[in-house]
Amino acid sequence: MAVTLTDVANALGLSASTVSRALSMPEKVNAQTRERIQQTVHQMGYVPNQVARSLTSGRMDTLAIIVPDIANPFFPPIIKAVQARAARRGMTVLLSDVDEHAVDEIDRARNLAKRVDGLIMVSPRTASAHLAGLRDIPNIVFVNREVEGASFVLIDDGDGMVQAVEHLHALGHRNIAYLNGPKRSWSNALRQSAIESACARLGMTLSEFGPFEAQIQAGARAADLVYASAVTAVIAYDDLIALGVMARLTERGLRIGRDMSVIGVDDSPMSGMAYPTLTSVHVPGAEAGVAAVDIILEQLSTPGKHEPQIVELETHLIVRSSTSVPHPRDGSVAV
Repeated sequence: MAVTLTDVANALGLSASTVSRALSMPEKVNAQTRERIQQTVHQMGYVPNQVARSLTSGRMDTLAIIVPDIANPFFPPIIKAVQARAARRGMTVLLSDVDEHAVDEIDRARNLAKRVDGLIMVSPRTASAHLAGLRDIPNIVFVNREVEGASFVLIDDGDGMVQAVEHLHALGHRNIAYLNGPKRSWSNALRQSAIESACARLGMTLSEFGPFEAQIQAGARAADLVYASAVTAVIAYDDLIALGVMARLTERGLRIGRDMSVIGVDDSPMSGMAYPTLTSVHVPGAEAGVAAVDIILEQLSTPGKHEPQIVELETHLIVRSSTSVPHPRDGSVAV
């Protein structure tokens, strides 16, 4: 026979409501009692009846997260952080990948919202005017996208991109390139603007190429444009494009970090494993995922209409081996 909540409560000499509260809202039970309950639950093998709980509370103990492309290394850290944070509260996470099809985002969001307690949309590609129409969805949070009148977690790309330009300038680079990301990317517009402003302030010449999809193959295509230009350094929209640039330029005989400096964005695990290792702008994806879940949990704990919450996270440059002082391609050091 399955162990019930009442069985656990009787074993502890506590009320069933206290045990239930310790499992669903642990912050509302003192630490000593909570620990006793958790130990007894584990020892007795009690498994909460999610169906019964949802009928009683009106909640489904489920969140959903929508991402543009799960294959892009920017998104897995966010997804893992959301899952881990939700699991600590006994919640399940539904994952939806729209495969860069912006036209699917609105319908997907509305369909999932009927089945979950909260919805997280990460870097949506849909136009702002259409995203604003989703504000009526209860407990919706946008990550890496500013939506007026809604809760969002904003990753400030500006600081990291300025640091990237200043790093190249300090090394002696004066003619650099930026490889634009997808045309639909809200982040790309912010990164592009920050780079343009920093280059103008420092008196650097900026060439721009793209847009490019966030793929290694796109980076390889971009590399031929970079090779044919006069630039000595390149900043890519993300690490995938940067890695494609590195691979293709190496094939064409250039030494990355000497003949051409390359900077990516995301600080993905691949950036530290590439050869040479890739200088990259660190984007706090995991922190963004945690912040989004915390916003939803806070809203769930206080039913009713909520004021939009805004969380801003900063980016910063991680310097590795793919950047150095500029060298002419004939092998002599630039002076």
